[in-house]
Amino acid sequence: MAPKKAPPQKLKAKTSRTSEPPDWPAFKPLLPPTDLSLSTLVECQIITIHNFWTSTLCKNYVQFLKGLPLSTTPGKPKKGEALRFNDRFQVQDEVFANRLWMETGLRELLLGEVETYEGDREGINDESNVLTLNTKPTPTPVKTTWTLLLYLTSPVTGCQGGETAFYPDDLPGKTSSIEKETVVGLETGMLLLHKHGNDCMLHEGREVTEGEKWVIRTDLCVKREKSGFTD
Repeated sequence: MAPKKAPPQKLKAKTSRTSEPPDWPAFKPLLPPTDLSLSTLVECQIITIHNFWTSTLCKNYVQFLKGLPLSTTPGKPKKGEALRFNDRFQVQDEVFANRLWMETGLRELLLGEVETYEGDREGINDESNVLTLNTKPTPTPVKTTWTLLLYLTSPVTGCQGGETAFYPDDLPGKTSSIEKETVVGLETGMLLLHKHGNDCMLHEGREVTEGEKWVIRTDLCVKREKSGFTD
């Protein structure tokens, strides 16, 4: 009698979360916050900041990220999770979050502390008027309000496709913020912010047809128990 074969083992999806954050490159060169501004595509829903990172900084980060241990996302998402097809490196890094918030002009722009050439001040007005990244090692009760996508590549670098598309919502009892699809094309160094949570619009990242799409993704959070900003 032939020996019985052991039943095939199910392969568990690799996780990309690491306990040791990498030694991130410096955020240089950067444009001064006074040279940046918020562009609203959909009121209270979609905002962009052009040239948030310079093309040189984006190129440096792409080279750095290519050296990190990337993991392929599971082909079948869990209930309530979005379907993703990509390789990623995921880490919870309070130091990096603090640098991204404090060293790039992001904090000043979103809190309306940067004065434009016309003398106006821009910013994001949220219900609680609090925008912060989790920059402290002590866990803080927060809720995510905006998703941030920092595009490191674009058609200029050889990446075709990969646009972020937003669609009208047709769910019962929900009023859509747009009447037709809104597509945000890739632009090297551009930061895209779109509303997260209950106000999140139906969206997708379109297929990359040529080259590589590199993105840094994070979230903006508001503290649950307070209504004032603290660093």
